[in-house]
Parts: sequence; C-alpha cells; structure tokens
Amino acid sequence: MTEKISAILQDCESEDVQTEVDDSFIVLSDPDITVAELAAVDAVLRSPRLSTGAVAETFEAEFAAYLGRKYAIAVPSGTLGLLIALAAYGIGAGDEVIASSYSFRETAHAISLCGARPVFADIDYWAGTILPEKVAARITKKTRAIIGGNNNGHPAAWMELRKLAKTHGLILIEDSTEAIGSKYQGALVGTFGDTAIFDFAQPLALTCGEGGMVVTDDIDIAVALRSHRAHRLSERSSVVVSATPPYQAGMSDLSAALGLAQLRRLDEILERRLWSEQLYYKYVQSFEGIKDPYIGPEVTEINWFLYNVHLGTRFSRSSRDAIIEDMRVEQVEAVAYCNPLHLQRHYFDFGYRRGDYFVTEKVADRAVALPFHTNLTEDQISFIVSTMKDASINVGAGAAIY
Repeated sequence: MTEKISAILQDCESEDVQTEVDDSFIVLSDPDITVAELAAVDAVLRSPRLSTGAVAETFEAEFAAYLGRKYAIAVPSGTLGLLIALAAYGIGAGDEVIASSYSFRETAHAISLCGARPVFADIDYWAGTILPEKVAARITKKTRAIIGGNNNGHPAAWMELRKLAKTHGLILIEDSTEAIGSKYQGALVGTFGDTAIFDFAQPLALTCGEGGMVVTDDIDIAVALRSHRAHRLSERSSVVVSATPPYQAGMSDLSAALGLAQLRRLDEILERRLWSEQLYYKYVQSFEGIKDPYIGPEVTEINWFLYNVHLGTRFSRSSRDAIIEDMRVEQVEAVAYCNPLHLQRHYFDFGYRRGDYFVTEKVADRAVALPFHTNLTEDQISFIVSTMKDASINVGAGAAIY
C-alpha cells in the first residue's frame, strides 16, 4: 500500500499531470490564507482525528463567543444549516416560509428541500434586502417563518422584520450567508434572528472551503439542531435509531481548523478587504454618474461580500451578459450577481414567472460582481475598472452606472 501511495505522489509531481496556472487571469475570489491556516490544517492532518471532533467544538464555541450568542452548531454548508434549522422548528409540508428571491447563495433552496412552500417577497431597490411591507402582504395562515437576508453584506431592516414576526407569531431566521462583520444599529449581523445561518464557502471573507454555522440563544432549538445534524460520536456504533434520524451533516476537524484560524484573523481579513473596496471606489469614479455604494440609515458598518456594480437603466440583461463576456476575454472573471430564485426552473412548479417581482428582476438583470479579495493589487483593480468601462461602451449603452 505504501508503494502504491508513493507511486501516486510521484505521478502527481510529474510534468504530465501538472496544471498550468494562468497568473494573468484575475479571479473573482482568492482566499486570504497565511501560515496560521497552513499550520492549523497541518496539525489536524498529523492528529488521529480528521472528522468531527474537538477542533470543530472549539470552532463552535469561539464563533458563538464572537457573536455573543449562546450556541453555535457547525454544518457542511449554509443550505444544510437552514435545512436543519427549519427541521428544528418543525417546519415542513403544508407550511409556508417567506424569503427573498434575490440572493447570490441559494440557501433558500432549503425551504423546498424540507417540504415547505417558498413564498417570495420583493426587495428594497437600493439595499437589495427584503422589504418588510412586501413581507407583510405575503403572510397567510400557513406562514410559519420569515427569512431575512443580509444581501451582499448589507443588513436587512431587522427592527421592522422583528416587529412583523412578533405581531404574527412567526419565527424570524437570519440568512447571513453573505455577511460577516457587518453591523446594524451597532450590533453584528447574526444576532437579530431567532436563529441565524452563516456560510464559509468561497468567496466569503471567512472560508474553510465548504462549511457553515447555525447560531441561536434557544437551548431547545440548539438541542434539536444537534439532533438533526448528526449522532454524537459515542452513538455512532449503536444500531438504535433515535427519535430524530440525523442528516449526518457535521463539519470535519480539518475544515474546522481552517475556519477557526480564519475566525481568529477575521478583523485583519476584513481590514484588508476594506483596502480593496477603497481602491475600487477610487477608480470607479471614472464612470459617469457614479454614486457611493448605498448604506442604509440604520447600518453601522458594512463588509461587502462581493464588489457589486449596478448598471444604469439603459442597460439590459443581454448587455450585462455581453460586458461579462468581454471582461472574460480580457482575463477578468466577472459574474452576474444573482439569478433570482423565482426564475429558476424548480420554482416554476410553484407557479412563479418573470414579472412577479419587478424590483428583484430589475436589479438582478443589471448587477455585475467584480473580483473582490485581499490579494488584488492596485494595478489589477485599475485594470478591472477600465476594462469594464470599455466593455460597457462596446455594448453601445455608454458607461454610466449607479
């Protein structure tokens, strides 16, 4: 067996299987990895346990402490985190859950995965977050929960959503899969929902490859979350099925080690991303009619998920796509920020069609996400902005954005 492994490693090191990396291509995301992360992963690789264990538990404890919440439960993704959260509240077939269709990460898929009906509400034109008054109009006798998202790092209108949930006796779930470190009325995102969901996949600021965290202050919900997530290590040899068959959705110590190292460096990572944001704004002012990135009046601090550019009203979805293709030709990875959920094939079965959510569609058709990470240089950001400006002129709509 040792000889076979050695042979595989030698093959991997041979020129025949080496993958050439094009350093000229500017990628959308690039994790902020230092010797701290490498050392943390190396320590787990040298330990007798790679799957869920003490490191994952430490990550949970420190993440809960970071937010000031009582319980944190590590999971493989934000989608699975929301799925087990809905299960913990007993939400399933026959229930309705109100959420936004406008999101880069499709965490809301968990609603239909648990058997409930997703009911979408439109968004605020500037913030991109779900509008409380639109949510209110969608509440029925079947509604069990509201999911508010901190889209692209911008906090939702949490005080209004909380008031709405309390008035109607609904569960309020906070989707913070695109946000970490942002603050609303001085408090960190992840502290407003009865339960909050985080995701640690790329291109999030805190990444461990794939992973997520569910946080809550309710001990009964925390117990239910753990029961739905996975059996405890001591229970794995048992043939007895408990009252709650788990999803086996734990986080490995290997992923947790990376996430824990990133959490301990989070302030540094966010500060470095802020530098990239400031450079973007310095160069993006060359566009006609540029406005400052929108920040709501009750938002204390924003840490953007991606650097989003909203094209002017004279741009169409096809011209947006042409700009993205032009930028790829010039070795810049740009993407459409959102393909609204209600326009995806799965949701056609629920009766949703184009035209149902005017603001969501209008914003999504003209939103372009540009490379945003700590490894960008000033020259690269200058090139990205000038390339997008040229591409927007090439499509014949001019260079104005807002």
